[in-house]
This record gives sequence, C-alpha cells and structure tokens, in this order.
Amino acid sequence: MVFGRGVFNKGAFGNFHTVVLMPYYIRSAALLSTGRIAMTDGTSRQQSKRVRGRQCGRIGNGEQNGRVVGNAVPRKNIFMRFLSYYVGQRHLFFIDMACALVIAVTELAFPQILRQLAFGLFTEGEDAILGSLVFVAIGLIAMYALHFFCRVFVISWGHIMGARMESHMREDLFDAYERMGFSYYDRHKTGDLMSRLVSDLFDISETAHHGPEYLVIGVMEIVGSFVILSFINVPLTLVMAAIAVALVVFNFFANVHMRTIFRENRVRISNVNTQLEDSLAGIRVVKGFAAEDYERAKFRKSNDAYLDSKARMYFAMGRYHGAIDSMMGILNTTIVVFGGWMIAHGQMRAADLATFALYVSLFTNPISNILNFTETFQKGLAGFQRFVEILDTRPDIEDVPGAPDLRVSAGEIIYDDVRFSYDGSEEVIKGLNLHIEPGKTVALVGPSGGGKSTTCALLPRFYDVQSGSISIDGQDVRGVTQHSLRDAIGLVQQDVYLFDGTIAENIAYGCPGATRQEIEEAARRANISAFVEGLPDGYDTEVGQRGTRLSGGQKQRISIARVFLKNPPLLILDEATSALDNESERAVQESLSELAKNRTTLIIAHRLSTIMGADEIITIENGRVVECGTHNELLAKGGTYATYYRMQFGVGFEGDSAVCKG
Repeated sequence: MVFGRGVFNKGAFGNFHTVVLMPYYIRSAALLSTGRIAMTDGTSRQQSKRVRGRQCGRIGNGEQNGRVVGNAVPRKNIFMRFLSYYVGQRHLFFIDMACALVIAVTELAFPQILRQLAFGLFTEGEDAILGSLVFVAIGLIAMYALHFFCRVFVISWGHIMGARMESHMREDLFDAYERMGFSYYDRHKTGDLMSRLVSDLFDISETAHHGPEYLVIGVMEIVGSFVILSFINVPLTLVMAAIAVALVVFNFFANVHMRTIFRENRVRISNVNTQLEDSLAGIRVVKGFAAEDYERAKFRKSNDAYLDSKARMYFAMGRYHGAIDSMMGILNTTIVVFGGWMIAHGQMRAADLATFALYVSLFTNPISNILNFTETFQKGLAGFQRFVEILDTRPDIEDVPGAPDLRVSAGEIIYDDVRFSYDGSEEVIKGLNLHIEPGKTVALVGPSGGGKSTTCALLPRFYDVQSGSISIDGQDVRGVTQHSLRDAIGLVQQDVYLFDGTIAENIAYGCPGATRQEIEEAARRANISAFVEGLPDGYDTEVGQRGTRLSGGQKQRISIARVFLKNPPLLILDEATSALDNESERAVQESLSELAKNRTTLIIAHRLSTIMGADEIITIENGRVVECGTHNELLAKGGTYATYYRMQFGVGFEGDSAVCKG
C-alpha cells in the first residue's frame, strides 16, 4: 500500500513501545468527569497541590520544556528535598528518634554501671553484694526491657516510616509520569522509567529509615563514649581518636569512587528492564519470527553489562569494607598494646583497660555502622538524584495560567496555517489549512508519512504546533484546559489498548462512575452486547493484559463502546478498521457509523471503501492539503485520490463515473 499511518506513527510510537505509550494515548482520549488529567496533566488538582507542596519548589535540574537542563541537582537542595518527605511522618519520626536515643543511652550506661560495680559494690563483703544483687538485677532488667521495646519500635515502625515515604515518592513519581507529554516518552526508555519507580525508590526508603537512626544512635554513642573514655585515660583516647579520624578521611575519598559506580549500576539495570519489557511485550512477534535466539542474545548483552557493573561495585565494596575492618583491627591492637604498656608502668588499672575496651566498641561500632551505611546512602543518593530529575522535568505541554474550560457549542474545527515538527527542525506539517464544519465527517487520506495522523494528534494537544493555530468553535486549543479539551474528543484507533481487568471496567475506563445499565447500553450501540452476554461471566469477563483473550474485532468494539459511553461532541477515527478482516470490519464499521452521527468527525482512512460517504475527503501530502472534495468530485479530478482508488479497486475513469477495466 502507498498510504498508511503517516508521520505520527513514526514520531509518536516509533521510539516508545506500544505497551507503555498506548495506555497514555487511551487515557488522554478518555478523560471524563473524574477530575484526573491524564498524560500532560495526570493528577487531580488536589494531588497536584500535594505534589507541589512536597517538592519545595523546582531546584534547577531536570528538563526545561521536556529537555534536560543542567547536569546535577545541587547537593544542598537534594538534601532539603529529601527532608521534606519527613514532614508527613514527623510524629513517627520523633518517636523513632526518641527510641533511638534511649537505645544509645542504655548501651552507654552498661559499661559505666559495670565499672561502678567493679570499683564499688563488688569490693565490699559477701553479704553486701548478695543483698544488693536483687536490686541490681531489677534495674538492669528494667533498663533492657526499655531497650527491647525501643529496639522493636525502631526496627518495625522505623521501616514503616521509610516505606510510607517511599510510597509517597512513588505516587509523586507516577504523577510526574502522568503529566508528561508524548514527546517525553519518545525520548525515554520504558525500562529506565520503571527502574526509577521500583529499584531506586527501594534504596531511598532504606536511606530514609536507617539514616536518622544511625545518625542519632551513632552520634550519641560516639560523643558519650568519647567523653567517658577521656575520663578513664586521655592519652589512650587521643590515640583512638586519631585512628578514627583516619577512618573518616578514608571514607570520604572512597565515597567519591563508589558514588560513580552505584550510579552506573542504576543505568545498567534500567537497560536490563528495558530489554526485558520490550521482549515480553512483543513476545508474539518474537515467536512469529522464531527470533528467540536473537532476543536471548540481546538480553544477554545487557545482562552481561549489568553483571560487569555489579562486579565492579562488589570489588569496590570489598576493598572498602576490607580497609575499614583492617583499620578497626589496627585500632584494637593499638589499644591492647598501648594499654598493656601503661598498665606495666602503673599508669592504668587493668579494670580500667577492660572498661575502656568495652567503650571502644561503643565508640567504633557506630562509626563502623555509619561508614557501612555509606553504601546504602550512596545507592539512595543516586536513586534520589534520578528521582528528582523526573520531578523537576517540566511537561512539554501545560495549561496557560487561568485557562478556561473548552465550551463546544457547534463543533467547528479550524486549522489555520499550522506548522509542526517533531524534532524542531524538519517540518512534517507545513502551513496546513483546514475548515471542518460542525457535525460533518471529514476523511484524511494520503501517502505514508504525509502527516495525516500528526494532523489529528495536534487537535487534542498531544503535541503543540510550532506556529499557526487550531481552534474549536473559535477557541484556540492552547488557551483552554487540556482536561476539557480531551474530554470533548473521542478517539478510536487501530491499535486498541485494553487494560487488565473486566470488559465492564474497560468500557467504563474513562467514566468510572458509570452504572452497569450505561455500560450495557454503550456495548449495545457498539454491537458487542450479544457477544459479551454470551460469555459465562458476561461483563465481568477478564480480558487479560492488553486484551489478549479477545479477538481484534472484539477489542475494537469495546474501544468504540468506551467512546459511546463518553459521548463526546468531537470524534477521531484513526484507521479504526484497517487491521480487521472483512467480517469484523463490517461489524465495526456499522458501530462507527452509529458513533459518528451528529458529531464532528475526523477519519484517517486506510481502506477507501470506509470513507466514500464522508462529507469531505482531504488528501494530505508532505504536510499540506493537495486536494479536497467529495468522493465523486475527487474521482473526477483524477488526482492523488483517484490514483489511490484505482490502485485499490482496479478501475478506470470516464468522466465522473468509474468503470471496470475489462
């Protein structure tokens, strides 16, 4: 065939797999009275306010008009953005920190209690010791009971706090995805977007929980034990502090290298996710072309790259933890040797060295925990940087401030000198002028890549024109809210996307408040009610992911039922029957004819037999209108449309009539 889906097919779908982009396409076309603005404005107003409140303002990284600006979000701003997510959990956070403080105090108390007993009670007589042991036991049991409950709270509710923050971040990230326009998804891989939503946020959650916990417990134990150790023996404490400083300096420089490795690892797993999603979503094509080995090779390549990245990460972690453990060993050895030398010279008591050793573990363990937490922190930081890159990306298409809702009175559509380019350079729509009268059916035909589908995609603002304007009843589509604009347009296309769920849920997708009676009426008008009612579960039948349990014609009629339920004044039929067999096409065509009654309708035609009765047929080539008229008028002109007609039906022309060729 010499004509097909046109440039919009390449621009909108060529770089982003149908399994992800198609749901957004359907959502954009199916907006109703739910208050949620899909695609370029995917959150409700209430959610948008919540999201903006958490974001603490835009912070310089991300994309301007859908494109990345800047290389990195300033560290201070990332930290403040991260802290903002604690606000909603502040009560739990403060209780968690209080419990962490109790844990630190009880751990600091025991060595000091033991030291006091060693130099006090345990130096007295047998009766005094035995008479006091009950009270000592009660005190220690009470202390450790409190320690136990605080530890349980920190581990359980502390993780719940992190999980709640992760959940809020996931909602914000999904809301940001929903606000993005088609151009954003043309430029980004599905696997990378999924990785940011799942893997990155898990590491952020761990950081959110363990960071404050390690900080409070660690600082308390480090400072407390250092003060107590200074009272026991100052020279030995200074030796220990010097080695601890060396640990911190080493950790600082090691982090620079590890941060780069962790970020690379995130990119590699994103590539694996992309390859996996692409192969599974296209499994029917893979099987049809017996391309399993080819897909295995592609997956193995991305998986091996991820493995190499993981290996580098683990080697770095091994060197890091090995160095930390070695320095801890040096510290313990130094304390034993130096402490023994001081005991030999009468400068320290053996009991003090034992107490000192206990406090050294309280001093070094939190340092070790904090340094080990660096690994989790670096993963969380890398993930949070990728997270805020999305939140700070400005959607390609936004409502102008104070934009009113679209009011459709008659349904007149005017394209006035419209120009458009996907990449900002080569124009695919070049000074297009169209006037579609209210209630009329207009068909667009032309060669593949001519701009038919792009023309239709500009009407609901899936993309914005570079110059010129598109208006509906005198209202520029750029000056009204996207929600009201897309609410007024019904879209039926060739590539039907059904969501995993029941037939009823899919019909009511754009209108979740629809009653069963309204759903059944929409199905009846779409000529699918008899089929659905003949199923064992009727409208509660599960369709499978992407509607895999239904035929192409059945899926198409369900998509038509969606639009019947939506009842929009404007309609776009994007090659809605081109992939169907003749029998299915006839059934669907009847439904489409019923659907188009009393609506302003744009049809992108593949089979000319489906648009002969259109009020006007427009031929578009190279982004321009080259001819227009009714079916008979265009045949009489003998132009491009007549050529397409002759190629499809094998006829010649005499005057205004078509005759068979022998």
